[in-house]
Amino acid sequence: MTLYQTIQGSLLFFLLSKTLGTMLLPVNFLISIGVLGAILLLTRWAALGRKMLAASALFLALCGFSPLGKLLILPLEQRFPPWDPSHGAPDGIVILGGAIDPDLSAARGGPVLDRSGDRIVAAAALARRYPNARIVFSGGNANLLADDSAKEADYALSMLEELGVAKARLTAERLSRNTVENAEFAKKIANPKEGERWLLVTSAFHMPRSIGLFRKAGFKVEAYPADWRASPSKSLSFSSVAINGLERTEVAMREWIGLAAYRVTGKTDDFLPGPDQN
Repeated sequence: MTLYQTIQGSLLFFLLSKTLGTMLLPVNFLISIGVLGAILLLTRWAALGRKMLAASALFLALCGFSPLGKLLILPLEQRFPPWDPSHGAPDGIVILGGAIDPDLSAARGGPVLDRSGDRIVAAAALARRYPNARIVFSGGNANLLADDSAKEADYALSMLEELGVAKARLTAERLSRNTVENAEFAKKIANPKEGERWLLVTSAFHMPRSIGLFRKAGFKVEAYPADWRASPSKSLSFSSVAINGLERTEVAMREWIGLAAYRVTGKTDDFLPGPDQN
């Protein structure tokens, strides 16, 4: 495969993930079904429209209030155990983007954390614990339409500096738009040597897909999961606030869809990578 074909394939995959992949996410899909159902009420297919509206409302409630989101996200979060520090200090740490909103940060003139901000907190704590470890933050702008003025890595590095991490230890990878590019570009920048140990910091639910892609890229990393979203002891509890359940369901389904898509397209070697494959 030529470089041009590789670039074309990467661009097509990115475009599909941001269009078709986004449309298939539960909340977007169910709202679309509801809107289409409402439109059909004005036509001779009104009976079908009523059924679509009812199904949309029912499944939105199911996703929002039931334990569905927790049951979907727990297998992802528990796939990799917490990192064991008894094996010794790491040589480097890779932090995946997704913790900072680059567009909002650009608009406000400083880093703005989103729901996955624990990735930054965990990385800063690791950096302080292991002062000799190199640190690579990998993250550009994952939006479909983005320019060079809003790159997550730029704001992440400034925040890590504010948290006490020396600037000389930090390296930015600011071009990646998805996890495939995170793995490929981070490896080029880190240039890991034989025998070096690198940690990968990302959300626990995102770790299986990330590890699979880093393995495919030939970058051996150890999982350091952060940013958990569900408790095993409360996996069957209902949510009193629908938005919390909807978010968990959305996050979990995004990962499961991503795992399937990456496996089908050959970007990973396993559907659900685990620690037994290290």
